Amino acid sequence: MKKTIILFTLILCCMAACTGSQKKEKSMMTGNETLVCLETTMGNIIVKLYDETPKHRDNFIKLVKEGVYDSTLFHRVIKNFMIQAGDPQSKTATDTTTTLGTGDVGYTIPAEINPKFFHKRGVLAAARQGDEVNPNRESSGCQFYIVTGRKFSEAQMINMENQLNEARLDTVFQALARKHMKEIYKMRKANDMEGLMALQDTLEAQARAEVKKEPALKFTREQIQAYTTIGGAPHLDGSYTIFGEVVDGMDVVARIEAVKTNRTDRPEKDVRILKASVIEKSDKE
Repeated sequence: MKKTIILFTLILCCMAACTGSQKKEKSMMTGNETLVCLETTMGNIIVKLYDETPKHRDNFIKLVKEGVYDSTLFHRVIKNFMIQAGDPQSKTATDTTTTLGTGDVGYTIPAEINPKFFHKRGVLAAARQGDEVNPNRESSGCQFYIVTGRKFSEAQMINMENQLNEARLDTVFQALARKHMKEIYKMRKANDMEGLMALQDTLEAQARAEVKKEPALKFTREQIQAYTTIGGAPHLDGSYTIFGEVVDGMDVVARIEAVKTNRTDRPEKDVRILKASVIEKSDKE
């Protein structure tokens, strides 16, 4: 961890990692599988919802049935990363609206981060605010993203492991520093550099002890296989709830990913979810 006083500067930010109609299809629930169709202006995307994340699954189905996603935009599109949608405010957004990504449905969902799932290309995950204001990593009640990502070499994956483990240490350190902000401000005002450095050493030792309580992040062979072949966004693993995956329509996702965007990552030409619906069993059979 970089040992400078600048580490005491807290940066608060919000991440919301961490926003031609075809033949009508309804959403599908059969056996232990739930499918939802997103009819977009660029084609249909069908996603499967995971039973292992029941709170997110049930909430998504609820919002779909209530029409919350109908007419919403893919308001944030980043090539080689992801496409994001679900902001209710995007339904009425004009060409000059610049605040998309802040809309919600008035609640969050407890995190259901399952190590079984990782950010390979095509997974469906919940957006959320950043750890600084959301330490429990609760998900947005409505906003979601579909990962596109990119491919990595095995060497890059190993390097990323080291970077993510170092980031974990820094996150814990910053959380501890926030608890001592009054003391830090007082010492800075008094220009007590010796006291600041001593406190920093103490907090760093506490942070390292805290991090050691959990095993270091290490990518599995399955993750490395996926990220080096189909690609994804491994730096998000373990931080966001993944609750489904695309089972049909990744070509549509790819077309959306490729659209031209402005400096806020919003597509210059609106890409809209015309209708979201649960596919009934009779539709599948």
